[in-house]
Amino acid sequence: MSHKSFIDHRIYTIKPRGMVEFIDVFDRLAMPIQLKYLGAPVGFYMSDIGALNQVVHLWGYESIADYDRRRTARDDDPEWPAYLQASAHLIVAQESRIIRRVEFKSLSAMAR
Repeated sequence: MSHKSFIDHRIYTIKPRGMVEFIDVFDRLAMPIQLKYLGAPVGFYMSDIGALNQVVHLWGYESIADYDRRRTARDDDPEWPAYLQASAHLIVAQESRIIRRVEFKSLSAMAR
């Protein structure tokens, strides 16, 4: 389980037959900047069963203030617009939600 209190849960729907290009563009242009400001993702997945052509990525934060600070820094990076421009034709829809970790006593006991 992630140790971050808040997770930015993002779902991008990619145009049909555009996934390979999207993953390439994200890996080359977005991931280095994301890593610089957001750190490693909690997870990065693509749909296999159910709604297709979707990428789900999860990024962890300590607080909403941490989320705001780090994403603002990323958005202000002069290289970020290159990713936005290169991926614009590939993204059909985006969803974003902040989800919060649930503390279970039973899981805390297992960590000891």
